[in-house]
Amino acid sequence: MAEGGIPGEPPVALVQEILSAIPSGCTWLLPVTGGTGEVVDFTVAATSDRVQDIQRRGARRRRARLSKLYPSMVGGPLWSLYHQVFADGIPGELADFDYEDRSAGVVAHSRFVVTVHRALGGLLVWWQRSDEHQRRMERTEQLGSLGWAETDLVTGRNEWSPGMYRIFEREATLGPLPRDRQAAAMLAEDRGIAETAWQTLDTGAASDVTVRFRIGTAVKHLRILSEAARDAEGAAVKIYAVVQDVTAREDSRSAIERLADQLRTRETTALAEHRLAGQLQHLIQPVPTEPLMLPGLEATVGYLPAEKAVRVGGDWYHAQPLPDGQALLAVGDVAGHGLEAASGMAHLRFALVAWLSIGIHDPGVLLAHMNRLCVELGITGTAVVARHDPATGMLSWARAGHLPPLLSRAGTSTELPRPPGLLLGADVGAGYPVVCARLERGDLVLLYTDGLVERKEVSAEERLEQVKASLSAVSARPGGDALDRLRGLLHSANPDDDTCLLAVRVLA
Repeated sequence: MAEGGIPGEPPVALVQEILSAIPSGCTWLLPVTGGTGEVVDFTVAATSDRVQDIQRRGARRRRARLSKLYPSMVGGPLWSLYHQVFADGIPGELADFDYEDRSAGVVAHSRFVVTVHRALGGLLVWWQRSDEHQRRMERTEQLGSLGWAETDLVTGRNEWSPGMYRIFEREATLGPLPRDRQAAAMLAEDRGIAETAWQTLDTGAASDVTVRFRIGTAVKHLRILSEAARDAEGAAVKIYAVVQDVTAREDSRSAIERLADQLRTRETTALAEHRLAGQLQHLIQPVPTEPLMLPGLEATVGYLPAEKAVRVGGDWYHAQPLPDGQALLAVGDVAGHGLEAASGMAHLRFALVAWLSIGIHDPGVLLAHMNRLCVELGITGTAVVARHDPATGMLSWARAGHLPPLLSRAGTSTELPRPPGLLLGADVGAGYPVVCARLERGDLVLLYTDGLVERKEVSAEERLEQVKASLSAVSARPGGDALDRLRGLLHSANPDDDTCLLAVRVLA
């Protein structure tokens, strides 16, 4: 192609129409030649508009030269690959292309897999972003104490994710721990569990077991979910496994059991029992003394146990940022009191954290999982789960027999319209529809358990109006101490029942 020009519109238009239908980052480049006929640059002749570049440019790049679009690319490895493929026609790939940009508002360092083919007198190029996907996977593994492993039973080759190296406290440069050393690290009394897992895989089913390994000077509880891939004749050729370090959960469960034994023996005084009950509650869900900063939100947690020492309740909360920049909020109440309720609460909270760590973020889906778990455990309870997107201001939420959140804006407080949703544990097939409410900067949202509005001396309706009035007074006088003032609601909560509240202030 002569310098500065693009060939006739019909072929360019045809390629552009084809690329516009491809849901990937595909671009057709045509060469720009200098005065002596050598290729000095490439022009974007056609490109998919569905996938934009890191500067959010799609079809706007048409007719522009690469040297102008991506000046840091000139003379680099990808630039050389373009010239090589155009010269010899042999397809090429750059598996780890690091692109550096110094423009404001653009990720400075980005990594891509770039595939190049010669086609129609130019180059057909596919770009695939690899660093963001890898970063999400690594953060998911870190958040959930997760790792994955793949074993090729034909070649004996093992592959580990970064999370596996963290779990086994092993340098990645050493490669995966050999299978014989893995077996040696397993506690002898748990080897029967491992054998049962292999027998389960032989039947064609997935295996889900928890076994103990001695790693360094500590013993870790590892939950291993594995399944086998088979060839056309049914022979196992690969084993895929997802591993989660559940040591903290198991240690907490053991601590709960020890505390339960102490409570049951009645060897302590009433004051000591009260202190022990407080330790149990704090072990399951520590209450932060300082506000929690979430994406677009500031949150505070309040918890008031019942005045009776042994009436440990099943009220719980959860608040955490999500990998996609949103925030997850939840409160719930397991029916009953005492150790059974506390144990049920622990199961729900630990399960919720596990589901979130593997990417389940939809409130309705999370409640459906909780419902099935409650049916399996033989317990009932209520809960509300919400997800806030600061980019859109949208709060999507669902409820399972629980009181709806309260929204207060500029001195006016209302209940959010309540969607249907059965009590957890009542029906294994229950569904939990998700509804949405748009939040604005400065809004206050209160999620709470029924201890806040249930009092012997007043009706629930009257008490709810009192709570709304207090909430309206706070939102009518906004300020940085708004959440601290809301903690005062706990002082008038039901002394015969636990009360938990999760209050958030919308920052953006």
